[in-house]
Amino acid sequence: MEKVHFIAIGGSAMHNLAIALHKKGYQVTGSDDEIFDPSKGRLASYGILPQSMGWDANRINTDLDSIILGMHAREDNPELLRAQELGIKIFSYPEFLYEQSKNKKRIVIGGSHGKTTITAMILHVFNQLNMDCDYMVGAKLDGFDVMVKLTDNAKIMVIEGDEYLTSPIDRRPKFHLYKPDIAILTGIAWDHINVFPTFENYVDQFRIFIELINPDGALAYCELDEHLAKLVPKTAPNLTKLPYAIPQYEIDDKGQTYIFDGKNSIGLKVFGEHNLMNINGARLVCNELEISNSDFYQAISSFKGASNRLELIGENKNTKVYKDFAHSPSKLNATTNAVKQQFKNKKLVACMELHTFSSLNADFLDQYAGAMDLADTAIVYFSKHAIEHKKLKMISPDEVKKGFARKDLLVFTDSHELQSYLKSLDYSDKNLLIMTSGNLDGVDLKSFATEIINK
Repeated sequence: MEKVHFIAIGGSAMHNLAIALHKKGYQVTGSDDEIFDPSKGRLASYGILPQSMGWDANRINTDLDSIILGMHAREDNPELLRAQELGIKIFSYPEFLYEQSKNKKRIVIGGSHGKTTITAMILHVFNQLNMDCDYMVGAKLDGFDVMVKLTDNAKIMVIEGDEYLTSPIDRRPKFHLYKPDIAILTGIAWDHINVFPTFENYVDQFRIFIELINPDGALAYCELDEHLAKLVPKTAPNLTKLPYAIPQYEIDDKGQTYIFDGKNSIGLKVFGEHNLMNINGARLVCNELEISNSDFYQAISSFKGASNRLELIGENKNTKVYKDFAHSPSKLNATTNAVKQQFKNKKLVACMELHTFSSLNADFLDQYAGAMDLADTAIVYFSKHAIEHKKLKMISPDEVKKGFARKDLLVFTDSHELQSYLKSLDYSDKNLLIMTSGNLDGVDLKSFATEIINK
């Protein structure tokens, strides 16, 4: 039995990989300095939650076959140092995924936005068509028990390709390690300013990714993205390149979106032009796997979206409450536009949380100019504690207003005041959109949505 130890087992990707290996028959142990739900509960349910928190070099011995090192650990982690001293094989999780998939056909979904959704779309189609595959996806999906699946039998692996760093001792972006046979790039919008200090440096990571695709492989890419439109045609000239854009569609007076395949219309359970582009990209990937358009559209018609991606969390006859993982400027713009366009007769209250390192960085704020202009009421929340925790320079509400280039922008730094304000609004002709990669400082968003719709 293979014995593997996870250093920083509590992360979203790490704990899912740990569960996948446990289900595959590995003997899994792990450590972390703190683990929160849902990771904590899920690890406990599989019997692989560390018995105590903290790092302990005594956990590391020569009985271990390998170590999987998470990004949350530091270079001087005592367990990592002991593993290096003993010469135990150390993998980052993307390295380990590649090792598990190097004899499979690898499909990698990359880009600054839409990665999780397109990965989820492809997996949904596979599921509907009873096609077996291994996978790694960044959100919980309906019909899937875990977010990582690894088997010996599947001939395909579908991987969400994040451009963030691999591990504390490997500064390459994760998606550089997967060497895809089929890839997709959704768009390039500067993110991770702490790692990629200039936009040019960030774009270069995508050029490298394209050059790492199997020369006999294929790349689908959004031709409406100005940066991809410049980059892709002049990179890896022998690669099969498949541009895509927004397909023909219509929205009926009941708010139902239809997409067209020739003369046939297909009703969808998702909406927004960004999602329609995502569907088009997923279709091209599936075509490369010999899935026909008719089979693809029949399968995608039942796709409801990935968790936290334009997810409907409450509604009554007058209003709908959505939450979305959006936090970067391009995501805010796309998500706000989607809800406003889908419900043209409703006003939109859009609330977003500055939560990531980039979004809380004063030097990055001007990237948000115009990102929420389509909202009738635009609100930004940030926690001063989060800025202190990330050891960043404090920002002010005035700096945020200037960055978003919207004079009537409402800025809150107290979660209770924000909640009180949102509850005080009359939603009889309004929808509420909450966009965050966090939770507004500990708010149960589904319960909050219930309060809004039951006013």
